[in-house]
Amino acid sequence: MLRMKKLNETFNMKVFTDQGDYFGDVEEAIMTQTKVQSWRIKATKNSFLNKVLGTAKGVIIPHQLVKAVGDIMVINKQAVPSSPEEDVTLEETQ
Repeated sequence: MLRMKKLNETFNMKVFTDQGDYFGDVEEAIMTQTKVQSWRIKATKNSFLNKVLGTAKGVIIPHQLVKAVGDIMVINKQAVPSSPEEDVTLEETQ
């Protein structure tokens, strides 16, 4: 059975990656007439986004990268921005 969620139930919902990392909280849904186009995720104190982005307040994730919405939102790992340390490590190994 398909369970429906009201859009206002998603605000401040915890967002996790499909690998189990706490990503942030839903701040806003960006819509095109009748469909959700993307989600604005805010970086919270203990979130992965806060560690990666530093002073930035959050990111916008396309709805195509959302895998599931229930008690929490699960997003694809591709939505995670790469951290500067990962880029440096990658460049050093090449």
